[in-house]
Amino acid sequence: MDTREAAERFVRVWERAWAAHDVDALLELYAEECVHRSMPFREPHRGRDELAGYLRWSFARERVRDVRFSPPVVGQDGTAVAEFRVLAEEDGVASTLAGCVFVRFDGAGRAVETRDYWHTADGHQEPAGKLFLL
Repeated sequence: MDTREAAERFVRVWERAWAAHDVDALLELYAEECVHRSMPFREPHRGRDELAGYLRWSFARERVRDVRFSPPVVGQDGTAVAEFRVLAEEDGVASTLAGCVFVRFDGAGRAVETRDYWHTADGHQEPAGKLFLL
């Protein structure tokens, strides 16, 4: 699978599966021995099992209202980046999460390495200006 096709599938599935908290659909995007970094100073989640645990923990208290991903920007080296914005409620409190994900794919189109950078804000809002690609 070429990188563009893998990246477009990645953002399409993430957008739908995050909204539904469908961990199984998300795990299908990742290689068995993937490495996911959810925060710069947090230990990475290694392999699908650790990633599944992280996703279930992340989704446990979250009630999603809307998830949007930008079209991915694709590199020539098996990498892609996309921005995202999520309107959610956690414990009844509205919040907005906005950030980006960097992904490196293998030849089969599975994510072997991902890195997220994100920020949260109180209430449901759009980021100042417009997300780069949304």
